[in-house]
Amino acid sequence: MVAKGFKNIIFDLGGVIINLDESKTVAQFAQISQHPASSIEHHILHFESYKQFEKGLISSEAFREALRNNFGINATDDEIDGCMNAMLLDIPLERIQLLESLRKSSRLFLLSNTNQIHYTCFNKILKETTGDDKLDVYFEKAYYSHQVHMRKPDLEIFERVLSENNLNATETLFLDDNLSNLEGAQQLRINTFEVKNPNQLFELFV
Repeated sequence: MVAKGFKNIIFDLGGVIINLDESKTVAQFAQISQHPASSIEHHILHFESYKQFEKGLISSEAFREALRNNFGINATDDEIDGCMNAMLLDIPLERIQLLESLRKSSRLFLLSNTNQIHYTCFNKILKETTGDDKLDVYFEKAYYSHQVHMRKPDLEIFERVLSENNLNATETLFLDDNLSNLEGAQQLRINTFEVKNPNQLFELFV
């Protein structure tokens, strides 16, 4: 699949632009909570307050308190943030350079399920890598779930990206590492590609 022919490209963030390892967050939460890793993986990363936090419907403070109350975690704000951010690894410079190259021929957008704790962290990683303050500068527009109060795979967030930017779905490619998110986009006839390894980007845009 040669992706350069698409007029519009929508990128996911985690596992596509930034390297991601959720097992590191699971391991750190298991350590501070005394819960087994399997319990952390199936509950902390998927409980209702996490989804509300990703939609920006509750504050960082409320989310941390929900973690403490729901899972019996006795930890400081910094310790909880450290666990949350453990999954966020590096942003390889060559991926940023790829975005800069693609901007010359396509309209680029970012669509990420994220939260305020992660948002602060990945922009800090970017600053250390490139000197830029925000990922937004590489895209025509960036959509973060906690800022727009919607999250993938709900159709409303894809509809918003398409309508606000006058995008034709059939001329648009969406890249994500989560199949359920891709299936949401497909319902609106957006072309999709499952990113199983971030380095596939370089093969995709040859």
